[in-house]
Amino acid sequence: MGLDGAVSVHEVIRQLPGISVVRDRSRAMAMVDAVMSPDWESRFYSFDSRWSPTEEMASMRDGCGNEYSIVFSPAGAYVHGFDHESPMSPYRVDPPAPWPGLFEGVPEAFLPQVAEPAFSEVDGTPRATTCFWREQADTEWKCGAVEALPEGVQDDGSAEWLFDVLVDGRPEAYQQFAEEYYEVAVDLEAVRHVYALRPLTQSVVSSLNPDAELAGLEEDMTRIGYPVLG
Repeated sequence: MGLDGAVSVHEVIRQLPGISVVRDRSRAMAMVDAVMSPDWESRFYSFDSRWSPTEEMASMRDGCGNEYSIVFSPAGAYVHGFDHESPMSPYRVDPPAPWPGLFEGVPEAFLPQVAEPAFSEVDGTPRATTCFWREQADTEWKCGAVEALPEGVQDDGSAEWLFDVLVDGRPEAYQQFAEEYYEVAVDLEAVRHVYALRPLTQSVVSSLNPDAELAGLEEDMTRIGYPVLG
């Protein structure tokens, strides 16, 4: 039998920590990216603390059509990801349709996210190959009863690689990613400083990007909800 389509998402939700830790990691990753890339369009990780009046959103966009979004709300956290090469892509059929079971069991509080236009195509098809969630009272992350892939078809760890830096959680994992993505040396101590959510200094900023100015990051820090001095 081929690998179950839920194998990689099960591995992700088994390793992912609680909501607050995921939120902190997401803000840190977005803040380092903001320093590394002044151009928002070129950033890999982002965080919007003002996604809506009651929600925040962490996101990843790799520029090649792969992405994820994590919506943090009073109800908990809802996550979906899209690997454009996944055999679970909605575009495997015409007209496009979500993989069977992908959204099965999504709590009522998160149903608006399933239909959120920002995460869907113009015809309303959700742009997702993986989906999981955690309500505030939950002790673990959950996902739907995703239908197994056909015999001989594998998902090649689709969900795992989408969320690899977030799941790993170590500054070293971000450093390795950033050195490959931005093709520059990345100061590990500066990344550790940001991962600890300590207020930025010009020294830390310059260690990550000699051309960046602390004063020029105020808007990004506000949007990310990153701690500031004083």
